[in-house]
Amino acid sequence: MSDEIKAINDFDRLIHEPARLAIMAVLFACDSADFKFIQNSTGITKGNLSAHLRKLEAGEYLKINKGFKGNYPHTTCALTRTGRKAFARYRKQYLALAKQFTEEG
Repeated sequence: MSDEIKAINDFDRLIHEPARLAIMAVLFACDSADFKFIQNSTGITKGNLSAHLRKLEAGEYLKINKGFKGNYPHTTCALTRTGRKAFARYRKQYLALAKQFTEEG
């Protein structure tokens, strides 16, 4: 059991934060999503969502595209290849840990 607990230290800290985990999960399920969709899906406030998106972009996990839809600003986000791989790895680690607890509990 202790190896599984120690494995928690290997979790990607950029993804592990709850708001960023929610963002990554939403974007992993689709090719891209606009800001409003991500906000509605996660329940994160506009300011917090912007900050977390910037952190994920700085980590090269997602790409932010800013443009216009008609006369209105329109922001879309998509996971990069690096982001998809990182989330898949995180998911695998998390499921392996959860499996240990369900098998022993």
